[in-house]
Amino acid sequence: MVAVVGGATAGAEIAARLSERGAEVVVFDQNLRPYGKIEDGLPRWHAALRSKEYNTINSKMTMPRVHFCPLTKLGKDISVKDLFEGWGFSAVIMANGAWRDRPLPVPDAEKYVGKGLVYQNQLIVWFNHLHDKAYQGTQYQVGDGIAVFGGGLASIDVLKLLSLGTVLNYLKKKGITPHLEELEQTGIPDWLKEHGMTVEETGLKGSTLYYRRRLEDMPLAEIPADATPEKKAKVEGARKKIVDKATEKFGFKLEPLCAPESLIIENDRVVGVRVARQKTVDGKPVPTGEVFEHRCAFVVGSIGSIPEPIEGIPMKGELFTFQDKETGRIPPYEHVFSTGNVVTGKGNIVASRKHAAALGAYMSEKYLGTIPGGVESVPVTGATETAAAVQGFLGTKPPLPGATADAIMGKVKARQTAVGYGDYNSWLAKHPPAPDEETH
Repeated sequence: MVAVVGGATAGAEIAARLSERGAEVVVFDQNLRPYGKIEDGLPRWHAALRSKEYNTINSKMTMPRVHFCPLTKLGKDISVKDLFEGWGFSAVIMANGAWRDRPLPVPDAEKYVGKGLVYQNQLIVWFNHLHDKAYQGTQYQVGDGIAVFGGGLASIDVLKLLSLGTVLNYLKKKGITPHLEELEQTGIPDWLKEHGMTVEETGLKGSTLYYRRRLEDMPLAEIPADATPEKKAKVEGARKKIVDKATEKFGFKLEPLCAPESLIIENDRVVGVRVARQKTVDGKPVPTGEVFEHRCAFVVGSIGSIPEPIEGIPMKGELFTFQDKETGRIPPYEHVFSTGNVVTGKGNIVASRKHAAALGAYMSEKYLGTIPGGVESVPVTGATETAAAVQGFLGTKPPLPGATADAIMGKVKARQTAVGYGDYNSWLAKHPPAPDEETH
């Protein structure tokens, strides 16, 4: 019997592969549904992709020998020691992703979270649950002219959210309610032009993404380690092209070689940020000494997602401590494996670490909507390798005694009963995901 912590893309894939080979698999997820960052990290303008991924996960979670345990958070509802040792699983797989925002590197940043300092993950969660009557998380407002610090696809999502939200609010006041996905696919200037309006009418000034390196350095397409100078230049050019298209289509700005220096605080609230200009020296950004102010309604930190610390799991810096990254084994347990973003420390649901540079650039453009068509599927980072490693490990161990397996399933049933879970389809019917558009 195998436990999988986290039921989204990687967790569901591993559960399905192990189930196909005869293993009983228990999937624990902290949320009502096992959709992870498909639901809470993939912005809802990707409606078709979100629906497709939901269905893919559902098909895997309803396979024989896969048992779902919702509303069960490791370190809170079940201790690490109990799951890793007490329950008696043959193997445990950590597929719980990267949900914690990397702190904005300025003095006293954490004191002002919720007081004008906003982080990417919770902002996207709120946006994706705007039409969810059951949502009880933090409420936000979109804004214009916001300072955002980051540099990857997720930070561009934040800029798109702010721009699209600002324009939608303007249109709603005029009694116009376009579909979010239509506005995103067409682009703000073109959609407004088709309907006899201009960007200037909306008052959209555009928020600004500050990136500490050059535009060409943005991690929107991977440069292979053995790339020639010509290949490197080609990838850097592709990165810049992606950024230029996105800023034109969604009306935000991007300032390279800028880093946050300190927050501007008035009446115990963030009202802006001091930004330090950088220059590149030997390939590294260093301060120039020039500092300027960006005042705005709030500031967004979007400089990366890292795993949440869990009591009982050793940490090395921002990541879990691993015996080796290939299998993500967590010491001292030989039967505990990890996969996906919890290993890489990345919350990017689109770019797999195994993507070639050309594919990475293409996927980024499809994801950002700067070329026609949407992303067809979300890569399952590391799941294949982890499933193979676990299968190999299980092959060296004898089957669990029947009494042990029965005891595990007894605990699973007790936990399911405690949260009101009966079967997967009935649970989803009772707790469906929030609609992507407002329903009347």
